[in-house]
Order: sequence, then C-alpha cells, then structure tokens
Amino acid sequence: MLILSRRKDERIVIDEHIEISIIDIKGDQVRLGISAPSSVKIFRQEVFLNTQKENEAAARSQSRALPDLSGLKDLGKKEKPE
Repeated sequence: MLILSRRKDERIVIDEHIEISIIDIKGDQVRLGISAPSSVKIFRQEVFLNTQKENEAAARSQSRALPDLSGLKDLGKKEKPE
C-alpha cells in the first residue's frame, strides 16, 4: 500500500487516466473528487461489499430455483429404428 500526504486542492494521478483531488478537509473527514474514464467503475467500499453480498445471495437462490433440464438434451435426437 502506498501512503501519501496531500493538502486541500492537491491531486494524485494514477496510471495517467485517473485523477484524485482533495476537495475539502473538515476534522476527520476528507472530501475527494475523482476524475476517471467512464469504463472505470468507482464505488465506496461499503457499497461495493454490499453489492457483492447481494449478488452472491441472488446467485445462490437462483441456482436453487432452476429446474433440472438435463433430460432435454435428447429432445432433438432421432431414435434409431430397430
């Protein structure tokens, strides 16, 4: 982990495409501005973790709700005459 000190109105550049600006500092709270390409997804950690947990729960419940369709694999096959 890289640890940096920045003051208000100073910036950090990541990989030439992402810029983080220190907008304001009040007590123990820091306001950040993030400029990045639209292809870069940016989330607060608590939102990201909650979304992951919900997606995992939905995937588990979805897999239980799906019917067994394994018998359908032979529907298109013709029976051999005897």
